[in-house]
Amino acid sequence: MERGQVCLRRGEERELRAGKPWIYDNEIDWVDDRCKDGDVVEVLDSRMSFLAWGFFNARSKIVVRILSRDRKEVIDEAFFRWRLQAAWDYRRTLGFSNSCRVVFGESDGLPGLTVDKFGAYLSVQILSLGMDRIKDVLVSALAEIFAPKGIYERDDVPVREKEGLAQTTGVLYGEVPDLTEIVEHEARMLVDVPSGQKTGHFLDQQENRGRIRPYCPGRTVLDLCSHTGGFAIHAALYGAASVEAVDVSESALDMLRRNAALNGVETRITTVAANVFDLMKAYDESGRRFDTVICDPPAFAKSKKALEAAYRGYKELNLRCMRVTAPGGYLVTCSCSQFMTPELFLQMLREAAGDSGRTVRLIETLMQSRDHPAALNAEHSLYLKGYILQIV
Repeated sequence: MERGQVCLRRGEERELRAGKPWIYDNEIDWVDDRCKDGDVVEVLDSRMSFLAWGFFNARSKIVVRILSRDRKEVIDEAFFRWRLQAAWDYRRTLGFSNSCRVVFGESDGLPGLTVDKFGAYLSVQILSLGMDRIKDVLVSALAEIFAPKGIYERDDVPVREKEGLAQTTGVLYGEVPDLTEIVEHEARMLVDVPSGQKTGHFLDQQENRGRIRPYCPGRTVLDLCSHTGGFAIHAALYGAASVEAVDVSESALDMLRRNAALNGVETRITTVAANVFDLMKAYDESGRRFDTVICDPPAFAKSKKALEAAYRGYKELNLRCMRVTAPGGYLVTCSCSQFMTPELFLQMLREAAGDSGRTVRLIETLMQSRDHPAALNAEHSLYLKGYILQIV
């Protein structure tokens, strides 16, 4: 089968050969007439030598998303099924079974595709035109590999419009209930696949929630931006004397209370609907203290332009967290902003520690769960970072 060809400008091939997964519009010299949006194309360097196969979309700033660097590779239905099977085999090797991210886009060689497993159900999100064109192939392969009770499409994200795609949701296979129950470590959690945040649940913190176990027994815990209670429920199950869970969303807190009851820890968890900046300022000024503070806010920097303001926000929030942590207590702090790099996040924490007047010790480093492997040459894929600190 003859493929359309895309030729890069001189010198632009270096990063691609080093593993870069995307080709931008300003890196291309020419595109031949056979290249149609959504098709697989052949990428050439300035000397007309083969570089890669990739999905093409002239309507996007990311014109080509790389699929393979093997010239002999045949990009067909069997190729995508093999990639999906390989992604699942990797997760099973690590011990994931009940709930995990099955496919993490470029890190699994499937650009623009996210698949999350919640018990017997799959949640699928497609952010590239090429993947959207083969949606039926993907669903058929997923149904064969997992034999799920249902597959749900969560393509209700504005970024799809940059690819020329409409936002949409709905059942792609079988049936999907409003709520399904998953198991994380010792916790039972209800997940709203059709309308919960992201694809239904924040799986990227799954392993980190297990790592708070030593910092909970007998302690008072404050969980900021708690959402539906991932950290709060685990803290209570790990023996916390009390947990205060804070979120601005009443609906999220309602689900948190249901999860608390499901796990039999409702008497040790209280919920507070509040803006965390306002609340932490009040707690700091009033001298309120907690033995363990967990701070896992949403992304403050969703673009490079927003990074400066986000840095200030992270610093203010973490400074307050350090001040409200009791002497000898612990702060578990995270950022899911991809533009707030691990180095920049640590720099911010050092500045906050200096301003806090407290001695702060680094105990553990955190990153996204291993079912979200970060490709070293795809910077955007390493987005979640965190630290467990002791506030002396």
